[in-house]
Amino acid sequence: MKTVRLTVNGATYEAPTDVRRSLLSFLRDTLGLTGTKEACAEGECGACSILLDGRLVASCLIFAVEAHGKTITTVEGLARPGAPHPLQQAFVAHGAVQCGFCIPGMLLAAQALLDQTARPTEAEIRHAISGNLCRCTGYQKIVQAIAAAAQAMAGTAR
Repeated sequence: MKTVRLTVNGATYEAPTDVRRSLLSFLRDTLGLTGTKEACAEGECGACSILLDGRLVASCLIFAVEAHGKTITTVEGLARPGAPHPLQQAFVAHGAVQCGFCIPGMLLAAQALLDQTARPTEAEIRHAISGNLCRCTGYQKIVQAIAAAAQAMAGTAR
């Protein structure tokens, strides 16, 4: 067992964990942040995507102890109290949410893109979400939602 101290969605947490425990399991089971989903457990589907020090990563492939001292953003950290994030608003407005299982990872992939590129092209959006599998929407509505959010966010402080 090792003690892990990290900042998640602006709050600092410290908890003991097995050195072989995944960051995904730590987030879900220890911190109760169940927005990050477990699907393939192989880093292939994107359902467990988070931002680790601003970089999009598959939390199923990282040990919790590797996140010691790091800053993490999960889907729960996108919204502000009482107000959904513009990406979340756009996903709803464009019908980009069906079963919802892939959406947390899609939102984090989109946020990672928008952190780097304020006005991405359709090709850039498609590339940014290419590591996220969705079996419901066919991706077009997701791409449209990300483009709309980028447009809405342009010129505003993020």
